[in-house]
Amino acid sequence: MKNKLFLFIIAALALLALPLFAQQFGQGWVRILALALLYVLLALGLNIVVGYAGLLDLGYVAFYAVGAYMYALLASPHLTENFEWIANAFPNGLHTPIWLVIPLAAGLAALAGVLLGTPVLKLRGDYLAIVTLGFGEIIRVFMNNLEYPLNITNGPRGLDRIDAMNLFGFDFGKTKYIGEFAIPSVTLYYYLFLALVIFSVLICYRLERSRIGRAWMAIREDEIAAKAMGINTRNMKLLAFGMGATFGGVSGSMFAAFQGFVSPESFSLQESVMIVAMIVLGGLGHIPGVILGAVLLAALPEVLRYVAGPLQEMTGGRLDAAILRQLLIALAMISIMLLRPRGLWPSPEHGKAAPRPVTKLMR
Repeated sequence: MKNKLFLFIIAALALLALPLFAQQFGQGWVRILALALLYVLLALGLNIVVGYAGLLDLGYVAFYAVGAYMYALLASPHLTENFEWIANAFPNGLHTPIWLVIPLAAGLAALAGVLLGTPVLKLRGDYLAIVTLGFGEIIRVFMNNLEYPLNITNGPRGLDRIDAMNLFGFDFGKTKYIGEFAIPSVTLYYYLFLALVIFSVLICYRLERSRIGRAWMAIREDEIAAKAMGINTRNMKLLAFGMGATFGGVSGSMFAAFQGFVSPESFSLQESVMIVAMIVLGGLGHIPGVILGAVLLAALPEVLRYVAGPLQEMTGGRLDAAILRQLLIALAMISIMLLRPRGLWPSPEHGKAAPRPVTKLMR
């Protein structure tokens, strides 16, 4: 117990000191760390749907987009510039406080998750993946074209001038000073995302060990048997879709505040596939594995920029650096999945995915 407490304190101090150390090498490195935490938040939400309930959702990025656009519309001058009645109602601009806009973003994303889950309750596996993939694309196309006759999303040009996060007068968009030591805005966002990740891990940990979590896992292993045991599979699936989407909505609102700009290009199918790859690579249904997978896949593309450049020079510039970087990521993922097919840090669960039968483990 003492060893665990000691390791926990060391890990907490390391996470707190990491951005302060990284900012010495440039704010770009701190930005990579902050984005990695944002992807951890997304992966934890998708893990509820895919890892716990066994529902393969390839359209998860849609809820990310819903949260981002909700925050952007309510915390930018776009609506007041395009609708006269809103400008008259809010002459100083529509700058909605975050204690209102974030619950709205989370609620709208949860509603979208339930709306997606309702017609696909009887689908599983490949069929469910195709339907959810289509839903994700519909949301992206919807955001891309909702410009005429009313300019709501500003189309492919996206929304800019989005307010930074402001929590009880603490502005995360401005550099803070402790004496002569400066803490840039990106470092403040890192700490905000870290707090959200810790809170989300606690929620997921409690869910995993609750009756709801056990019901999800029963549905994942054998839906017919779960129904025979008296579990309301319909409500449990809708709850999984709704809770997973809530994480996506909150992550999207954080992304909009952090970037200050959102556009449909940020919510492409590639993003959705990448989030699924994070939880599969780390270990389905295992919180530490999901975090590991998200950090690796979020940070790997940025780190590989420094490898792709020299390789491009070796080929005389014939290979594009971006394509070469994607090739390196694919090779790394294939190698890992061949060596660790259940993920880098799989769950020691007792189910169909267990490497050995439970009876052998109990002997």
